[in-house]
Amino acid sequence: MLNRLLQPLGLIDPARAQIDQLAREFERYTLKLKDTPTGRLILAADAEAQKASLLAMLAWHTRSAPGRSLLAPEWHQRWCMLGAIFDLLRRRLPFAPAEVAAVLEWALRLGQPHWRGLGQLVRVLADYQAHHPLTDEMRTLTLALADQWQTAGRSPAAQQQAIRLRELAGAGGESVPVASGEPWAAAARADLAGLPEPARGAWARLLRLGAQASGSTPSARWLKQARALRDEIGGDACQAAQLRWFALVAQPRPDGPEARRWELDSVNVGCLRGLAWLGADRPDADLARGLAALAGVCFRKLPGLGPRAPRLGNACLWALGQMPGPAGLAQLAILNARLKTSAARKVIAAALAAAGERAGLSPRELAERLVPDFGLTAVGERRVPLGDCLAEVVVAGTTEVELRWRRPDGRRSTAVPAPVKTAHAAELKELKQSLADLRRMLPAQRDRLESLYLAGQKWPYAAWREHYLDHPLVGTLARRLIWKFSRGDQAASGIWRAGRIEGRAGPALDWLDAHTQVELWHPLNADSAVVLEWRAWLTDQAVRQPFKQAHREVYLLTDAERATATYSNRFAAHLLRQHQFNALCAARGWQNQLRLLVDDDYQPALRLLPEWGLRAEFWIEGVGQAYGEDTTAAGAYRHVVTDQVRFYALDACRNWAHAGGGGYAGDRRQEPAEPLPLAQIPPLVFSEVMRDVDLFVGVASVGNDPAWADGGPQGRPVDYWARYAFGTLAPTAETRRQVLADVLPRLKIAPRCRLADRFLVVRGDRRTYKIHLGSGNILMEPNDQYLCIVPARGPAALAAGPVFLPFEGDQTLAVILSKAFLLAADAKITDPTILRQISSVAV
Repeated sequence: MLNRLLQPLGLIDPARAQIDQLAREFERYTLKLKDTPTGRLILAADAEAQKASLLAMLAWHTRSAPGRSLLAPEWHQRWCMLGAIFDLLRRRLPFAPAEVAAVLEWALRLGQPHWRGLGQLVRVLADYQAHHPLTDEMRTLTLALADQWQTAGRSPAAQQQAIRLRELAGAGGESVPVASGEPWAAAARADLAGLPEPARGAWARLLRLGAQASGSTPSARWLKQARALRDEIGGDACQAAQLRWFALVAQPRPDGPEARRWELDSVNVGCLRGLAWLGADRPDADLARGLAALAGVCFRKLPGLGPRAPRLGNACLWALGQMPGPAGLAQLAILNARLKTSAARKVIAAALAAAGERAGLSPRELAERLVPDFGLTAVGERRVPLGDCLAEVVVAGTTEVELRWRRPDGRRSTAVPAPVKTAHAAELKELKQSLADLRRMLPAQRDRLESLYLAGQKWPYAAWREHYLDHPLVGTLARRLIWKFSRGDQAASGIWRAGRIEGRAGPALDWLDAHTQVELWHPLNADSAVVLEWRAWLTDQAVRQPFKQAHREVYLLTDAERATATYSNRFAAHLLRQHQFNALCAARGWQNQLRLLVDDDYQPALRLLPEWGLRAEFWIEGVGQAYGEDTTAAGAYRHVVTDQVRFYALDACRNWAHAGGGGYAGDRRQEPAEPLPLAQIPPLVFSEVMRDVDLFVGVASVGNDPAWADGGPQGRPVDYWARYAFGTLAPTAETRRQVLADVLPRLKIAPRCRLADRFLVVRGDRRTYKIHLGSGNILMEPNDQYLCIVPARGPAALAAGPVFLPFEGDQTLAVILSKAFLLAADAKITDPTILRQISSVAV
């Protein structure tokens, strides 16, 4: 068709020989038009001659390999000719109507939108339309090209230019730029199809505005246009649609290849980004929840692909950071605890920093002053009358929030009364949403409080009471922690009990006043006798701390570390599951990047300590060379091996190492940095950093995995597994031993249990078992035969049940206790896999 379209123009024959010569010159692997003799003649010619050359190029390109792939022998000539076509299209040549149609027809024949010429093709049409109306043929070809770009183009640029083509063809006003195939898109199309034209047109323009936006954040001009369209639609109607569509993004496509069912079309991502940005000026709790839920969906990792839609997730985080009032910041705090990707945390940190700058507060001050209370009127309590019934919300722990009901006759119940369901459905929905937010916020605030150790922060007594002790939400955590109080030469540690702050021996600290400074107490700075007294007090008063404080592990310099001087090998030569290690790094505030089996360099895992002017490094390397066996399908190493822990000045030159090993070295373009002597590192910093590293090893080591009893794949690390699974106890395991020594006498299985060296020994009816206090693995006497019991997953499975523990968060301790209860009553075990192991005798 293209040749028939061009032939009447009388332009092909005069320029054909010239373009054939140009193609022969392209055989010499010249890539650009300006680098060939014929190309330079074309570029020096006038506009009419250049147009004739362009049309001949289009004919040559269509004629040269119809229906062939770029792997055909003349692929290089076609590639170079394509670049020459786009070079001439940039020159805004004087096209006649039939010539514009020829260009559009050629673009349709390409079959795929080509990244090199999207803008040039659109500009040809836009330049023509600026002076002449489009013919019916041009309009038909333009809409066909827009359909092709929207369905075949995977890039945001192709989708945006497809929308622009529709506008030029006069179909933009009524066209909804939402690609079909996704549940949210189907709902959006159905919702808008039922609207009258003024509202439908406003929605189409709003969605198109989002699809066309290219920046990471919206411009002031974009926001002004979008908000004007929202006003035209109606703010409440717009928000209702946003929440309805946001919720549906979590659903996959109903059909198609499994690998693509969770992908979002790029034009749909643009539309949703615009809707997310539009929520930035509305201080609404429901909208903040919707944006936070959408962000969580977007940052959820797809196997082998990474986060599902990070551009859309970033838009949600930006909107939450810009939202007036505390609702958006509260959701950011929750997301900061839930999201594990360093990229998402970086965006959250930027959003919080921007919010703090607007409020004149540092990010840390902002985090402590804008914690919402979620309707709690007293510390950990809320009462909501709904008709004749009373709802009572009680915070019972860091992860436990209870909703109780008092009926008109005074009876208490955990079930929602029927009159509340029927007469107060909206209030009940809001109450349940508030409870869900509260449950998510409590762990986030626990993590923030624990991070205060390395912040080195102190507060005046009045400010501490306002933001911590007496805060309706934070107070539920702060009142279970020990605090250090100092005024002049006077200092003491204390905890909240029975309406007052008292010391470990019982008397109230009645000297606290406006001149008192408060900080979080750390056992490193206390005598061992004081630490033991606090541990006994917590047990006697049945106070469960939100994280290890009185029982916190303390890491002091060893003789070996004094000998090495600048590095620690205490946690070297461990084999870790890389993805679990990476998630732990993110949760503990470390920077780390998944290592791939590629020719690339990586920095070690880093913990930046700006308050101390320090940087901690934990050196790791990928393990293995077999792609697909030692790596995931995406090429990430399954395991890493650990090496040294070092400290540097915060701004010192960074170290790098190849993904597969070879040792770390500084950037050759900078002055190499010398590690700081460990003896110069503040003891608190050293202890907390080493505690993190111990956590990484203790949780992510393959030595904890019963499935590795044979050494895992090909049996290679079997010696390491045996050493770790039943070896010397690390400080964390030593703490478990001390806790068990206090807990065991109060358990019903106490007569069957005793502590022996590294083990909790449990006497069953069938055999006697030794549970290792570090890994939780089990040996059976008399021949130390291994017993494999894989613990169930999930919070319920890891709960310690009726056993009181003086702190939360040690999952291995909960697993050890659950195994002890199981094995003490081994006569009642019915699981055939466990029974076969217990009954067999190793030879």
